[in-house]
Amino acid sequence: MTEQIELTHTDRKLLLALKKDSRASVTTLSGEIGVARATIQASIKRLVEAGVIQRFTIDIDPLKERDLVRAVMSIEVQGVMTSTVIRALKRMPEIISLHSTNGIWDLVAQIETPDLMSFDLLLRRTREIEGILNTQTSILLNAV
Repeated sequence: MTEQIELTHTDRKLLLALKKDSRASVTTLSGEIGVARATIQASIKRLVEAGVIQRFTIDIDPLKERDLVRAVMSIEVQGVMTSTVIRALKRMPEIISLHSTNGIWDLVAQIETPDLMSFDLLLRRTREIEGILNTQTSILLNAV
């Protein structure tokens, strides 16, 4: 259940440390922030329960995942269908982030698929979502 909470100085330091390394142990975080392990554990629990921390993730060495197909998809949505479209897109694990935007496009999705065949399937499934009027997708080639 998401609730409004006031972030403490310790919470903010903890969030910064977790952004750097979400796999850091409670002991490591405790030493880095300068508070007891129990304080770190309680803060993490409170931040998760309040919805401040929504998920723990990892960064993978780009060379180890070079076969992934990454893309950015701009999406035009029929106005009254925005919430429905967003819910449908959030159920697709290949869409790793979704943002509302301004201008011609209503949403921008960041996509990762294991191969081109999966990418093609994702494009077809996306276009079949009721309320999506148009999409434009660009495959990301190399980070520069």
